[in-house]
Amino acid sequence: MKTRYANSFKIWLLLVLASLPVFAQQTAQMDFVSVGRGAPLAADINNYDFTGATMRVMGAVGPFNQRPRRFSGSAEPGEIPQGIEPLERDLFTSDDFYADRHLWMDPRYFRCNSSGALEDIWGGNRRPLIGDNPPASAAWGYCDRDYPREAIVSPYSFDSAQAHYEALMEETRSRGGPTKHTYATVPGEMNGIYMHPGRTPENYYWYRARHNQIPTILSLLTEEYQTRFVQEAFHHANTNAAQWPSQYCWPEGFMRRWHEAALWENYIMVTPNMVQILAGVARNFITNVHIGREFNMDGVVPRLGEDVPRWYGETIGFWDEDTLITWTSNIQGWKTHAAPDHSSLLQTIEIYSPNRDEEGNFIGLNHEAIFYDPEAYVEPVRIVRNYIKQHEFDDPDATPYTFVECIQTIFPVDGVATPVNPGDIIEYEIPDMYGRPWNHLWENWFEQDMERPEEEDIFSF
Repeated sequence: MKTRYANSFKIWLLLVLASLPVFAQQTAQMDFVSVGRGAPLAADINNYDFTGATMRVMGAVGPFNQRPRRFSGSAEPGEIPQGIEPLERDLFTSDDFYADRHLWMDPRYFRCNSSGALEDIWGGNRRPLIGDNPPASAAWGYCDRDYPREAIVSPYSFDSAQAHYEALMEETRSRGGPTKHTYATVPGEMNGIYMHPGRTPENYYWYRARHNQIPTILSLLTEEYQTRFVQEAFHHANTNAAQWPSQYCWPEGFMRRWHEAALWENYIMVTPNMVQILAGVARNFITNVHIGREFNMDGVVPRLGEDVPRWYGETIGFWDEDTLITWTSNIQGWKTHAAPDHSSLLQTIEIYSPNRDEEGNFIGLNHEAIFYDPEAYVEPVRIVRNYIKQHEFDDPDATPYTFVECIQTIFPVDGVATPVNPGDIIEYEIPDMYGRPWNHLWENWFEQDMERPEEEDIFSF
C-alpha cells in the first residue's frame, strides 16, 4: 500500500507542478511607467541561495517529511568555516547580547546565519543544527551570501503611505479612473482560491528570512527595533526559548500575512464595493478592502472605525481597471517569527495586479506591498510576491475554507513553551497582550543578569 500510495502521489505532484506557471520575482508588467507601482526589483531573490545553515530537502517528490535532506552551510555543528576567523564572543557564546551591540553589524556574530536559520537551529521546523555542546557548537551559514539591501527598500520617493496613495490616485485619475465597477464589470476572474504563498514555486521574498545576513536587516531598523530583532535572535539561538504567538493561540499580527508559513490558501471574493481576502493558519485572517471609502484623519493614524488599533488594520482601496490599489492603516503593533517587530504606526500600500499567460488568460495575482513604519524602519521597505489561482469557488475539487479555532495546549512554563496535558495544573501569569508579552517572558526568565536598556512604556510598539 505504501508503494502504491507513493507512486500515485509522485504522479499527482508531477502533474500539478507541470501545470503551474513559474514566475521570477518580478513586479507587475504594465504598459506605462507609474509613479508608485511596478518598479523593477534591484535583484531577483530566486537567483540567490539560502544564507543560513539548514537541512535542505532533496527532491520534489514524496511526502515532505519523508524526503531526504542534506546539510547546507559553511561549517557543520562544532566546526569552523575555512578561511573565516570567528569572533571571540558571538550570539552562541554570549551571556549578554545587549553588551555586544558593537558586534551586531558583523555577520560572524550570528555565524553568518539568517534569522530564519536561527529560528530553526534547535530543530524548531527542521532537524537541529546546534551540535553536541549547545549552543556553543552551533553550525555556520555562508558568510559570502546575502540579498542586497537595495532590493528590499522601497524604490519610490514617498515618505508616507498617504502621499503614496494620493499619488497613485492622481495618476489613476489622469488615466480616466478610478474605475467604478458594477457587478457586470467587476473583475470576477479574481474570485477564487489561490495557492499557499509559501508553497508557490519561485515565490521567495526577503521577509521569509532565508536569504539575508542579519546585519543587512538591522541596517533597515531604528535603534530600538534593532535591539528587539537581536533579542529574538538570541532567544532563538542561545536560550532555545522561542516565543511564537501561534503556539499560545495569541493573535498572529498583521505581518504574519507575509511570513514563510504564510496563510495557507487565500480565498478572494470581489464585489463592486468590497474585496475580501480570507485566509488562515493558527488564526483566521480577513482583509476587507472598502472600495471608494476615505479614512478619518483625526486620530494618531488614519482609520475607518474607532480610534483603536486593529490586529489586521483597516483598508480602503480603488480600482485602476482590473488592478486593485489599497491603503491599510490603524494596525496593532506586534511581531512575526524571525522577522522584525512592527509598530502601531505601520501603514501599507498594496497593489494586486493580474498575472496572465501568453494567451492573456488570468492565472493569478502579483502582490506588491510597500511598508511605512517610521518607528521601526529607517526607510520604507517593499515585498513582492505572486498568488497562483488554483480553483473557482464552484469547482468540484475545491476545498471549502476551514474556519480556524485555536485551542491552546502549549503554555509558557518557566519561560519555555511547554505542552500541557488536560487535567494538569500549572501556575500561569496572564500576559499583557499590549505590552510585548514575549519580551516579558524573556526578561523575567533569561535576562535577569543582563545590562538591559532603560525600560520603555509597555504600550509602545
